[in-house]
Amino acid sequence: MSGFLTYCLQRFTPVLLLLAGVNAVNGQSQHFVHIPAGDYTLGKKGYINNPLRTVHTNGFDIAATELTNAEFEKFVQATGYVTDAERNKSGQVFTPGLREFRWLQDSTACWRYPNGISRGGIENKMNHPVATISYRDAIAYCEWAGVRLPTLDEWEIASRAGASTTYFWGNDMPPLSTYANIWHGRDHLQADSSDGYMYTAPVASFKPNPWGLYDIYGNVFEYCEGHLPTDKAGSRLVHARGGSWWCSKNACGFFNSVDIGSVKRGASFSNLGFRVVKK
Repeated sequence: MSGFLTYCLQRFTPVLLLLAGVNAVNGQSQHFVHIPAGDYTLGKKGYINNPLRTVHTNGFDIAATELTNAEFEKFVQATGYVTDAERNKSGQVFTPGLREFRWLQDSTACWRYPNGISRGGIENKMNHPVATISYRDAIAYCEWAGVRLPTLDEWEIASRAGASTTYFWGNDMPPLSTYANIWHGRDHLQADSSDGYMYTAPVASFKPNPWGLYDIYGNVFEYCEGHLPTDKAGSRLVHARGGSWWCSKNACGFFNSVDIGSVKRGASFSNLGFRVVKK
């Protein structure tokens, strides 16, 4: 049996590493999904920032999941990097009881304590998406790992999985709870853990879209590269897509393939993270 196992490891390990998408520079191991070249329908009629249109891609490889705490920790351990929230003590966090769109600035909040020290750390959440990081932090990780953020169009192409509807399954919301970690409460005055999670969930806890991408809606907003038609010249805003665990049908329902969020590039919210694309 041992000889057979040795043979299997020698024979199939290169294939397994290829499928896992191992980055040869820094040993970062993530599963990637190849998005084929072609023309894709994006946007929606009447949306100023995301008008209905057809775009072409030459194809790209995008991570199947959002970047986890475990992967971000490798970066921090290797480089000693200090995030914006740690340096500026500017993390924005949430606790049940706040009115809609209200967040608290917590000097203790950072990627290790996404909602502040008083609400616990990530010791048992290494497979959750990294959060409470800024766009600048995401770029720093990408430069180290030899990857990049998806463009706004690439993210949408991957999220739609070939569909031209608001969600990859159609235009109706009901199936959402099967695919996304979101807020199901009527408001944010009372805690909502009805899907098993009040804040983030481990990546891939919900069903993937038809192309194998997990948490494309919900869990954390995902930083993307690109500008919107309404961005002013020289704007320092950056953009994120897909909604988050905080989003509900009554507040910031951006868990779809159409809407695009905006945030300052130094902001660090506990519902903001990212997934990466191979260079």
